Amino acid sequence: MARAATTADAFNAVAEPRRREILDLLAAGERSVGDLVEAMGVVQPLVSKHLRVLREVGLVEVREDGRQRFYRLNGEPLRAIHDWVSKYETTWSKRFDALDDVLAELKEAETGHGDGD
Repeated sequence: MARAATTADAFNAVAEPRRREILDLLAAGERSVGDLVEAMGVVQPLVSKHLRVLREVGLVEVREDGRQRFYRLNGEPLRAIHDWVSKYETTWSKRFDALDDVLAELKEAETGHGDGD
């Protein structure tokens, strides 16, 4: 089966770690391409390539000010990811609760052994 284009939707776009890093940086507010390049420690063409993909799926918006471009996060396309992931929240919560119970039992056992020595 052919792989979906990275520009098909937000799911494919955020599958790439560098694009997620850009979104994390933009979550704090608008940034220029130069700021992103510096923060990420990669070359400008690579950042621009990822910004193009994010722009095409609507995850970022661009504002031009003279010769500079400023990017900002548009969180709306992330709603589909949030809605999908939230279906699994109950499962995760149950597993984390069970893990908490096991850890508490282990701590009690460890403490109990320490008192008897």
